Amino acid sequence: MVKTTVYLDHDVVLSLRAISKRTGRPQAEMIREAVTKFTAMNPPPLPAGIGKFDSGRTDVSTNYRAMLKRAVRTGRWP
Repeated sequence: MVKTTVYLDHDVVLSLRAISKRTGRPQAEMIREAVTKFTAMNPPPLPAGIGKFDSGRTDVSTNYRAMLKRAVRTGRWP
């Protein structure tokens, strides 16, 4: 884990303390859980070129493993 500092509004701190006391869970644990949920709901955007090109193949999603193995083995993409 990495230590970081976060500034919270006074009302949020009071609510967090009350919830911590009521549930018996540490404040840090609840903050980590909330940040984890938030980041999971907001993944980074895909690279600019994703979805803009057509390979002409319709079987990529079902045969991707075999295609990747072949590309590694031959050193080129089909």
